[in-house]
Amino acid sequence: MSGRSRNTTRARVTLSDVAELAGVSVGTASRALSGNGRMRPETRRRVKDAAQSLDFRPNQQAQSLHTGRSWTVGLITTDGIGRFSIPVLLGAEDALGAGRISVLLCDTRGDLIRERHHLQNLMDRRVDGIIVTGRRTDPRPPLPGVHDGVPVVYALSPSTDPLDISIVSDDEQGCGLAVEHLLSSGRARIAHVTGPAHHAAAADRARFTERLLNDASLGFATGRAHFGDWSEAWGRRAAETVLRAAPDTDAFFCGNDQIARGVTDTLRERGVRVPDQVAVVGYDNWDAMTLASRPPLTTVDVDLTEIGRIAALRLLEAIDEKSSPGLHRVPCRLIVRDSA
Repeated sequence: MSGRSRNTTRARVTLSDVAELAGVSVGTASRALSGNGRMRPETRRRVKDAAQSLDFRPNQQAQSLHTGRSWTVGLITTDGIGRFSIPVLLGAEDALGAGRISVLLCDTRGDLIRERHHLQNLMDRRVDGIIVTGRRTDPRPPLPGVHDGVPVVYALSPSTDPLDISIVSDDEQGCGLAVEHLLSSGRARIAHVTGPAHHAAAADRARFTERLLNDASLGFATGRAHFGDWSEAWGRRAAETVLRAAPDTDAFFCGNDQIARGVTDTLRERGVRVPDQVAVVGYDNWDAMTLASRPPLTTVDVDLTEIGRIAALRLLEAIDEKSSPGLHRVPCRLIVRDSA
């Protein structure tokens, strides 16, 4: 055996190798792989087949220099826990992954100084665009300090600027699904227990619910919505308050799943059968709450993954200078389980 070490490293496949195998020029191979330029479909297919057979990987630095793009997108979130941002991120990655675009996740923890720091880093990295999301549906000011030509899309938490692109859950439609489901099962004494009145999600869902009940010639079982916090403890206390004020309540529509789980706890402790005597519907479709509840919760799914996917698609359009500004609403889904 020879004492010389053998170099077993395979030489890097180049675009010229792909062009030679496909029988085309380097320029044609480049246009075929990037999706640019006109050519016969069979030529583009032949180039892609050649690239696949050679396991060709484009040089990202060269691509960036050639196209002026970094093939990266920033996702800025205020949701340190990740309850809302992670599904949005997964939806965005599903849409961006098909275009071989990487996502850089930045958590501001609701701190404006951190936000400015992360934004400057993203600008230094020359990202192609930015998605901004958070844990609340309250409108937020536009992201300051973004370089010209870098589009921004707001997901779940809309921008206050109507000329920005914002993707949000259609809460009015989601409340409609819940109320219609309860009404169709014969419920007529419906209580609404929700989060803090100064949160847009709580205020909006209470307003939409009241309007829907009024349209059916009904009102809240206790004459008002019950605002508190987004917790199981509040759900337990609120259920006691509602049942003392309106013992004939036959349904609870709650502003989130944590509150709904707390309501079911109180009903169970009182010996009230759910849903036979009182139905309970939650909001958000957070599996950690809905599936652990006794019984499992019927709830409104705000489809965060779809919000992320659509936000990414709108961002790609904006990167290609095909922007569609304004507020875009994503429909909710009713997930029927055992509580209603």
